[in-house]
Amino acid sequence: MTRRMRWVFGVTLIACVVASLFCLVYPMYVIRPFRAQGGRELAVALAVMRVRTLLTLVSALAVVGAVGFCWRSLVGWRRRVLPVLAAIVACAVVVLARVNVYELMFHPIEAASFSPAAEVRLDAREKVIAVRVGGVARAYPIRSLSYHHMINDEIDKVAIIATY
Repeated sequence: MTRRMRWVFGVTLIACVVASLFCLVYPMYVIRPFRAQGGRELAVALAVMRVRTLLTLVSALAVVGAVGFCWRSLVGWRRRVLPVLAAIVACAVVVLARVNVYELMFHPIEAASFSPAAEVRLDAREKVIAVRVGGVARAYPIRSLSYHHMINDEIDKVAIIATY
């Protein structure tokens, strides 16, 4: 393999792995709880999420193709380790890009626990969502809802979902 071919091979591997990792990590960085998002960066993160499956798949195919094309010229296991690791990382990112991490992060609270109002210590400025069904009332702190987004509950034998 010529020096120029090695350079193209290395740049292809690095660019494809970096692009794949960017497609995976950037939306998670931007769309995370308790962080203010700007309109432009949120739009970019959502655009990346829309195309990341395709981009990571193309990147993985490019890495695997480049490794396959250059395999015979990579003499010795030491020259083959990094390209094989790059191919493994690129293929793993394709799988991880299909996982909806936000469903894992923002899972609803299935079994909410409650305390009597006299025992609760909330900040005076704490905001809550209050629900009354029949003679039973509940208050769900916005602070808890801002992370989970939903609390499944049952009040006086009526199923509800408090959401924010």
